[in-house]
This record gives sequence, structure tokens and C-alpha cells, in this order.
Amino acid sequence: MSRVKRGVIKMKRRRNVLKAAKGYRFGRSTKEAQAKEALRHAGAYAFKHRKLKKRTNRGLWQIKVGAAAKAEGTSFSKLMGAMKTKNYALDRKVLAYLAEHKPETMNRVIKATA
Repeated sequence: MSRVKRGVIKMKRRRNVLKAAKGYRFGRSTKEAQAKEALRHAGAYAFKHRKLKKRTNRGLWQIKVGAAAKAEGTSFSKLMGAMKTKNYALDRKVLAYLAEHKPETMNRVIKATA
């Protein structure tokens, strides 16, 4: 069996790893082993934070809607309960948009549920 030299493949793999780690600080952008470890951690953090982003945004939406409801003399929970009993199909994301960008529309929604 003939001998196989793997220099080309190894260099290609190294180049791709270092290209992915471009912009990282210190040895993580120039040393292959450190770059691989940094990329593994980066991937794990990216996966975890894609899930956390949903939780964070939902909390932010609730704060915005709650502030708009407080200004009209009701609470977030009472507003959401009233919307559920009247079968209003507006979710927190839409309500937060209305509270921030279209406050007069949000006030009408709050008054309609009361």
C-alpha cells in the first residue's frame, strides 16, 4: 500500500478553524488548539443563549405592557386576565409593540378590556 501524506488536508482544517476564530483575542486566534477550544465554548454559549433570548424578550415585553397598564390604572395580570376572558388574541410581543410605538392604540385596548 502506498504512503498517504495528509499535509494538504491538515492545513485546510487548520485554516478553517483559524478563520472561524478570527477576531478572538490573544492565542485563541492564532493557535489551533486554543482556537478549537474557544470555538467549542462559543458554540455552547450560542446554543444556550438562543434559548435564553426568548426568556429575556418575554420578560421585557411583560415589563413594557405592565408599564402601559399601570399608566391606565390597572395591573399586568388583570389586563391579561381580562383579555383572556374576552378572547382577545393579542400576545405579549404585539402588546409590547403597541405600548412602545402606538400608545393611543394600547390605551384603547386596555379600555376595551376593562
